[in-house]
Amino acid sequence: MALSLYLHIPFCTVRCAYCSFNTYAGLEDLMPAYVDALCKEVNLVGATIGRLGEGGIALEDRRVHTVFFGGGTPSLLPDGAVREILHHVRSAFSVAGDCEFTLEANPGTLGAAHLQALRKSGVNRLSLGAQSAQPGELRLLDRAHSFEDVVAAVRWARHAGFDNLNLDLIYGLPRQAPAAWSESLERAIELEPEHLSLYALSLEHGTPMRAWVERGLVDSPDQDAAAEMYELAGERLALAGYLQYEISNWARAERSYPSDGDLPDRACRHNVQYWRNLPYLGFGAGAHGCATGWRYSNVLSPRRYVESLGRGGAAELPCSPAVAERTRVEGVTEMDETMLLGFRLTREGIRPDWFQRRFGESPRKRYGKRLFALEADGLIENRPERVRLTTRGRLLGNRVFEAFV
Repeated sequence: MALSLYLHIPFCTVRCAYCSFNTYAGLEDLMPAYVDALCKEVNLVGATIGRLGEGGIALEDRRVHTVFFGGGTPSLLPDGAVREILHHVRSAFSVAGDCEFTLEANPGTLGAAHLQALRKSGVNRLSLGAQSAQPGELRLLDRAHSFEDVVAAVRWARHAGFDNLNLDLIYGLPRQAPAAWSESLERAIELEPEHLSLYALSLEHGTPMRAWVERGLVDSPDQDAAAEMYELAGERLALAGYLQYEISNWARAERSYPSDGDLPDRACRHNVQYWRNLPYLGFGAGAHGCATGWRYSNVLSPRRYVESLGRGGAAELPCSPAVAERTRVEGVTEMDETMLLGFRLTREGIRPDWFQRRFGESPRKRYGKRLFALEADGLIENRPERVRLTTRGRLLGNRVFEAFV
């Protein structure tokens, strides 16, 4: 069974006002030691993971089909660091010839030469945090780039040979005008990315944005307005040739127009691995992984992470001294999570035949009453070949997810 790797790069020049991820500004001096520790962890886990198959989904080999550099701002890594990390990935694991190598980047941190170096290192998919085309909205979000930086980054990326680009956009901001959201969407479409990820603003605990709202300095986001922006985006992207395959993600179908239920060609294969609840390994400070029946997370502090890699590894998954927490994922829990995550895939949903082969039990037999109630409420389609959200269910997805928590 194919495996995915997530590599967390926690460094940022500025921590954005809405961000709740494990990121840090002002630690650039730690980058060389961090890269060295990350390579050590990859080697340590790769050397032992192939021998582990207890519980859950046995990893018959170490074949990797997606690698994802997330953050933070992976594009802040110095020239050569990504190439070095990928060298160790290829040495420690069996990497598929068509492996998807994604790197997240902030547009203001990229240049033509840097993008050429990334492409030569093997990165073949770039995810740019555009967020908005409106200067005022970018300032509200504490983004350190302009939309002109996005345009330049796309141009340089194409020149470097990237033919698989994603743009992130955020909607549902305080006092965001529908016209402003529409303009951001149009300017993103004009750049012709292969993929678009659209996220509603979420006020996470511990973020400056949430504090501003709680203190009355910024208006609370309007959820009804956000829902209207979401529907507008779906209609506009469909006209532009994008297929929605996940609640927040759209992609082009370039080679052929997929039949109902199939994923578009440019769907993010790494994220699909998560939504299908398939095995992945996490590396780096605060990274999460789930494989062979275990879910785990690493220490949050980058300095503690670096220090931990000076010690020897454990004998069982995930075989890394950086692990802070480890939880057994039992069969029933894995089935529940597979249902919950699978509903995010708006085209594919959950395929009963695949679920039966994986777990030896039909989802309709285990979840019949819940599925019937959700179908009666108009939130899901319960067809023989697949179970998935309706259009209404996409707007009220939390009601569906809660049924499997």
